[in-house]
Amino acid sequence: MRAFHADPSRWLFDMTDLDGTPPAGTDLRDVDAARQAVAWARSYLCSPHPELGRSGRVCPFVPRSLSQSLFFCTVDRSVNVSPERIYQTTLQYRDWFLEMEPRTGADAQYKCFLLLYPDIADTDIPSLIDDTQERLKPLFVQQGLMVGQFHALPPKNSGLWNPDFRPLHSPIPMLVIRNMVPSDLPFLVSERPFVESYLAHFGGRLSSAQRELVTQMHPQILDEA
Repeated sequence: MRAFHADPSRWLFDMTDLDGTPPAGTDLRDVDAARQAVAWARSYLCSPHPELGRSGRVCPFVPRSLSQSLFFCTVDRSVNVSPERIYQTTLQYRDWFLEMEPRTGADAQYKCFLLLYPDIADTDIPSLIDDTQERLKPLFVQQGLMVGQFHALPPKNSGLWNPDFRPLHSPIPMLVIRNMVPSDLPFLVSERPFVESYLAHFGGRLSSAQRELVTQMHPQILDEA
């Protein structure tokens, strides 16, 4: 179990905490929630889905994230949690994410933080999870990060290959932090500031299809970059 040096109240389970005996004094309800999230990742994210619209796993990065012990979870059971509290908490975990190794190299793309909110009522999910994620996204993308929302309603975001599929379904409401990867472009291309941040990180490595997509949405942006 890890604690953030800048704020010891911020903590993370790693896979050794969840696959073995939890650290002494750990709230077993938190362990159960984190294990449920890991079981969901293994059974859902690591598997194909008939509605996905393409072959392969729902998320091709999660198997290695799990096997390399780069998959981290925290649990927040705060009473009357507010959007502002979740917003500020997520920014703190963002700062920790940016500090934690690996920060560069091939393995950095497999590091992820899951911020779990198992006690949020379904009626509060849109304001607490969806709206907060939308507010956070520009700050994350600017730093080469992605923040995603998952819950059981599920989120309205459709799949890239099947518009009727809602891939962000999970049994526990959560926000997920990870590094941006080249294949994230379709999730960013609608907003010029997002594309500018993407190009700052990957502009020299665009495929012809990616260049075509960017040019279609923002005709002058590649000339200006």
